[in-house]
Amino acid sequence: MYCIVLSLSFAAFFWISDIGFRRSIEATVDIASRTNLETIQRLMQRTAATGEDTLQHELTELSDVWANGALFEVADEKGKWIFRPARFAETYPPLPLVRDHNVAFFTANLDYFEYRIALQRVQVAGKTYEIHAAVPTEPFDQALDHFRLIEKEALPVLVLAASLLGYWLSGWSLAPVKRIIETAESIGAQNLSRRLEVPKARDELQRLTQTLNAMLERIENSFNKITQFTADASHDLRTPVAIMRTAAEITLRRPRTPVEYRDALSKILATSVETSELLENLLTLARADAGAIRTEMRPVDLAAHLRRAQERAAFLSADKDVDVTLEAPSIPVWVQGDAIAIDRLLLILLDNAVKYTPSGGHCEIALSRNDSHAEISVRDSGIGIAEADLKNIFDRFYRADRVRSKNSGGAGLGLAIARWITETHGGSIAVKSEIGVGSIFCVTLRALPEQHNAIDLNEIPATASPT
Repeated sequence: MYCIVLSLSFAAFFWISDIGFRRSIEATVDIASRTNLETIQRLMQRTAATGEDTLQHELTELSDVWANGALFEVADEKGKWIFRPARFAETYPPLPLVRDHNVAFFTANLDYFEYRIALQRVQVAGKTYEIHAAVPTEPFDQALDHFRLIEKEALPVLVLAASLLGYWLSGWSLAPVKRIIETAESIGAQNLSRRLEVPKARDELQRLTQTLNAMLERIENSFNKITQFTADASHDLRTPVAIMRTAAEITLRRPRTPVEYRDALSKILATSVETSELLENLLTLARADAGAIRTEMRPVDLAAHLRRAQERAAFLSADKDVDVTLEAPSIPVWVQGDAIAIDRLLLILLDNAVKYTPSGGHCEIALSRNDSHAEISVRDSGIGIAEADLKNIFDRFYRADRVRSKNSGGAGLGLAIARWITETHGGSIAVKSEIGVGSIFCVTLRALPEQHNAIDLNEIPATASPT
């Protein structure tokens, strides 16, 4: 394709050059013919008054002086030739009609040579004369033929040379692409940390390589997260399965009393419930990553949902004597959201607050609204989170060592689900914490305009399962 385009380009260039050369020749010859006409006219103006014989003599001398092959002839108004060389006696096409003082041009062969002839009628000493001035085009035609010969000889050489040079240049310029391909083919799951060589030239290949390297970095991060997720999930599932198996094996070693069997089954049941919750959370995150979870977005009154969440939190904190209070506007605060997902988000935040708050502590739920956003804050007086752990607190299976214990340590998936729910609703979630003082989780969602206050509360589902 490159050779074809190059050949057509050279051919078009030579064709245009040929046209330009021919037009330049015609313009040069026409100028020379016009100059000869003016020379003859000036001579006639000086000598026409002295008689026809003197005029003819002067024209003959002028013809002898022109040694460049130029010819001319002069006739009076009756068509009688005052001066006419022998070559003009040759037959040539009918002359074009010439008006006074206008110049016409045509081409004719005189004695087997091509001439460019200029015709003009002039007034000299009260008489009308017709002048024909001819300039040979043979030297120009030879130059044009020579130029065309050079074109025919140079065209294939230029195309071949340019094609070879283009082939070499394309190979040289695409060498980085070859290296990119070879490196990309060698990258696999075992060496995702490897990166492509970035070319030094600031061109498209450099930007492409940098983009691919950034993509590889994202893939490596995702792969590492998946690997870590799988390892953590396997670890967290192995422990409860081991507990249930051990409890069953110990119970079956010898006959037990009904009370002992009941205790063993209770332990197995409690462990299976925890395992089911873990599997449910894993399934939720997996479906969220795959985009398989549908959320039914509709106007939701956050104040009503927070009141229900407070009731559930009070039930969860009954055994720990943790006081749960609510501070919310008396009027509805509407957002566009999924009622079940909102309930689950609030339950996760309140469950964490109660779980990590010691007995006699306090948890506070607050709801506020500005012009366009609604903000939910869950504050506790718990053990707090170290500053080094805050940036990872929403990662899956992440549990700060300071807050992990047998009684309160979960699988580390709740806050990851909370972040997913918040981001699904176009909001943001943040945390502030201090060791020994407590934590504050803030969720910001887009609020609906005030006219949604007229919506009936009955449109909101009365119950919402945390799953």
